[in-house]
Amino acid sequence: MSDWIDVVDQDALADGEHVVIDVDGADVAIFKIDGEFFAIEDVCTHDGAEIASGELDGDEIICPRHGARFCVKTGAVKSPPAYEDIPCFPLRIENHRIQVRDDRWD
Repeated sequence: MSDWIDVVDQDALADGEHVVIDVDGADVAIFKIDGEFFAIEDVCTHDGAEIASGELDGDEIICPRHGARFCVKTGAVKSPPAYEDIPCFPLRIENHRIQVRDDRWD
């Protein structure tokens, strides 16, 4: 089972902000939207772009290369050219710290 990775204090991110961290070799983007935190892999499934550098529109992130849209809460594709969802990661708050882990190989 993968370990929880300590990311940042939960008060360090304002709504609409994000941070990208390495979790067991995968770049993971942690977003704060409407006071909640979400973790998705920092990759557009269409062409491998760093998705976190795109524009956030509500709870959707827009790929900076070709405009594919994904739901930050679920990783689901919202518009082409992407057709494959982005992996999401488990996230928790422990002692006011955001923690995330990669459970894909557990």
